[in-house]
Amino acid sequence: MNTFGNMDFMNSAFNTGAFVSAGGNVMVASWGFVGVMWGKKVFVAPIRDSRYTKEMLDKTGEFTVSVPAAGSFKSELAFCGSKSGRDYDKWKETGMNPVPAKAVNGVVVEGCARYFECKVLGMLPMGDMDISAVDKWYPTGDMHNFYFGEIVAEY
Repeated sequence: MNTFGNMDFMNSAFNTGAFVSAGGNVMVASWGFVGVMWGKKVFVAPIRDSRYTKEMLDKTGEFTVSVPAAGSFKSELAFCGSKSGRDYDKWKETGMNPVPAKAVNGVVVEGCARYFECKVLGMLPMGDMDISAVDKWYPTGDMHNFYFGEIVAEY
C-alpha cells in the first residue's frame, strides 16, 4: 500500500491544479511534490515571491492543499489561478465554501477529493539554484520558493 493512499488524486491535481490555502487566502498550484523526508510525510509547495499566499504562509507557518477530483472545480481553479487575494475575496467570488482544517489553523475547500494539512518545516528559495532556461520559465524574475510542509493530516 502506498504511504499516501491513492496517488491518482495527485496525478489529476497536477494536470488541472490544486488549491493551496494559508491565512484564509486560496491560490492554485499546478505542480508540487509529495514524499518522505527526514522520516516524515512531506508536501513541497512551490509558491512565487509575488503571491499573496506567500505573505500569509510566512505569517502562519501552515498551509493546506485541497485536491479536486479530475474535471471538477474548473471555473474556480481558473478564477483562483488568475486573481490575487489582495484584490478579490476568492471565496465569495467563486462561491466555494472554506471548511476549518482538522489539524492546522486554516481552511480547506469543501467538496474536494483529497486534503493535505501541513506545518512548514522550512523554505528554500529558487534564486540560488542553477536552473537551465531560467529566462524562459522566469522572464520577470518572479521565482518560486519551495515550502517543505510536514503533512500532519491527510484525508
